[in-house]
Amino acid sequence: MGSADSKLNFRKAVIQLTTKTQPVEATDDAFWDQFWADTATSVQDVFALVPAAEIRAVREESPSNLATLCYKAVEKLVQGAESGCHSEKEKQIVLNCSRLLTRVLPYIFEDPDWRGFFWSTVPGAGRAGGDDDDENARPLAESLLLAIADLLFCPDFTVQSHRRSTVDSAEDVHSLDSCEYIWEAGVGFAHSPQPNYIHDLNRMELLKLLLTCFSEAMYLPPAPDSGSPNPWVQFFCSTENRHALPLFTSLLNTVCAYDPVGYGIPYNHLLFSDYREPLVEEAAQVLIVTLDHDSATSTSPTVDGTTTGTAMDDTDPPGPENLFVNYLSRIHREEDFQFILKGIARLLSNPLLQTYLPNSTKKIQFHQELLVLFWKLCDFNKKFLFFVLKSSDVLDILVPILYFLNDARADHSRVGLMHIGVFILLLLSGERNFGVRLNKPYSVRVPMDIPVFTGTHADLLIVVFHKIITSGHQRLQPLFDCLLTIVVNVSPYLKSLSMVAANKLLHLLEAFSTTWFLFSAAQNHHLVFFLLEAFNNIIQYQFDGNSNLVYAIIRKRSVFHQLANLPADPPAIHKALQRRRRPPEPLSRTGSQEGASMEGSRPAAPAEPGTLKTSLVATPGIDKLTEKSQVSEDGTLRSLEPVSQQSSAEGSPAVEEPDQAWREQRRLSSASASGQWDPTSEWVLSWKSKLPLQTIMRLLQVLVPQVEKICIDKGLTDESEILRFLQHGTLVGLLPVPHPILIRKYQANSGTAMWFRTYMWGVIYLRNVDPPVWYDTDVKLFEIQRV
Repeated sequence: MGSADSKLNFRKAVIQLTTKTQPVEATDDAFWDQFWADTATSVQDVFALVPAAEIRAVREESPSNLATLCYKAVEKLVQGAESGCHSEKEKQIVLNCSRLLTRVLPYIFEDPDWRGFFWSTVPGAGRAGGDDDDENARPLAESLLLAIADLLFCPDFTVQSHRRSTVDSAEDVHSLDSCEYIWEAGVGFAHSPQPNYIHDLNRMELLKLLLTCFSEAMYLPPAPDSGSPNPWVQFFCSTENRHALPLFTSLLNTVCAYDPVGYGIPYNHLLFSDYREPLVEEAAQVLIVTLDHDSATSTSPTVDGTTTGTAMDDTDPPGPENLFVNYLSRIHREEDFQFILKGIARLLSNPLLQTYLPNSTKKIQFHQELLVLFWKLCDFNKKFLFFVLKSSDVLDILVPILYFLNDARADHSRVGLMHIGVFILLLLSGERNFGVRLNKPYSVRVPMDIPVFTGTHADLLIVVFHKIITSGHQRLQPLFDCLLTIVVNVSPYLKSLSMVAANKLLHLLEAFSTTWFLFSAAQNHHLVFFLLEAFNNIIQYQFDGNSNLVYAIIRKRSVFHQLANLPADPPAIHKALQRRRRPPEPLSRTGSQEGASMEGSRPAAPAEPGTLKTSLVATPGIDKLTEKSQVSEDGTLRSLEPVSQQSSAEGSPAVEEPDQAWREQRRLSSASASGQWDPTSEWVLSWKSKLPLQTIMRLLQVLVPQVEKICIDKGLTDESEILRFLQHGTLVGLLPVPHPILIRKYQANSGTAMWFRTYMWGVIYLRNVDPPVWYDTDVKLFEIQRV
């Protein structure tokens, strides 16, 4: 039958379904088979031939027919899984049902009255024609999920058959050990199967359906206590699914083994359309959704770890019930970590490679999914995190993240990407090794719209952060605390900042310490505290080697004197705030010498008008996001979190934090009737007295006269002579006793878990446009907005 006839017949069936007012019996196979038995319709055809309005009409006017359609389609998938899909006809039926369910499911989820439908058992739907006891019937959702899992390891349909002869009986399907059919070599599997285009396409259709099943989460509004797990994910990742381990491994290996460059031959991807990439994308999306698990609240019952082979570590206490999270957290072999890290780094760097030889390699689009996956790996598997930081390989993740942050800074539709990039760097910066690794010279010349500099990866990080703060858009302001926390966390380990980076840090201090900025919002002064803390760490722990920063501090000494003499009387506050009545100014760029940008770079562009974006929930403040720890002499960390608010107020001034005085500040400042922030003298004095200026003031007191003397004696205006003097100078014994190093480590909390859920589903919603699985359905987890 021609494809046109096929479409016509399918459309006729859809029209019959939408116009029938009477229920059609489930046993009327002649009617139901029209939807899947005699047609060959692509997923795009199904979306075109089954309009949204008609699905909704059937749902409202003949609900029993929609219920029967879903039930019959699931039944066909179950039969296909049981039989092993030997004939072409059976394969076609499975694909048709899979496409039809992908089309219909979102309309079931959007209606609260229908949500329980898949979790109910269908009366009289016993396996062998109704004689069975209904008690044993599984809920429809479970039958569907188990059928999808079986079909993903179906020889000659989604995996290579290992036998000479075809598998004859259904028995063989049940005895098949799917661990021998893992899709790709990598973690726990050494054999790389011959790529097969048809198998990849079939896997993709089934993964698309699986993702659609999981997407019920999109139709529930974001709840602060997102305690209830997604029932679809929960069942699929439980011990009920006998394919959980091979499927987890298949998805992870498919993503991490993918090489978009086309086996190293430039321009190779232009010769054949790459059919692997859509599968890899789909695999990455399914994987991150199965790993959506709130680690802050989980103390789950045990799981028997006996079947997991050697790739998983059995020495740890059994982890969460979600087997995917469990397996991920127990990967432990060095070669597996290496494979995962290399794979993710290769894929994240792909858009950067594009810029050396334009169009020479295929440019992947799923970097956001990869960042979520990398986050999950580091968050759930501490051994992986330590492995990442053990060598300079971590820089292969850092550079692409800085590239994405810099590139997205002016684009409102990519706020989510900015957040996840910063969250990952915050997580990494809590470990000493990250700061140490940043000292490696930066020689890769990825074209980025930033000033040219010669220096280390630390310089790159500071220059990019400065660019985000001074020339990003307004909605990034909540991230400033995070960006500067990262700088503080790494500062004690930075051996030598370049002059460019040193000037950028001082320019930020200058911008953040203007009176109008300090007084215009309740938490703006935290930014000054963070910068002063970073300077103190470098002066106390890395003075030798940081003559550029010391020189920059001497040149900008007036900023520190102004801070020490900050006016706190009401008239001065009032005058400073007069500037606020005007439209808010972006941070001034004057005083920051913006050398020429790197060759070949394009300026960061705003979103094209009309670009769709999804809304995000607010992220917790830095005090909720992190936990303060003190670094002891031997390098171990000791938590400094206050036992109770009262005891914390007596912390020594060196350790006391702006956020400890936070409640106090709210008390000291009245918010006026308009809800506008109204700073008082007491409030200014409450934090001004805690500004950690002693070390810097002492440094200026000792060095400024010496530097001035050199200039007068030698008639110098030449920087190099002064820098040479500072390089050989020492402040040993002249500075206050070094303060203990404070690190603010990321801590898991349900606020970020909810943020990740909305971000991840927003990405998946926007990236699935062909077919547009969720477009124009009534999603509740986020709003869809146009830029």
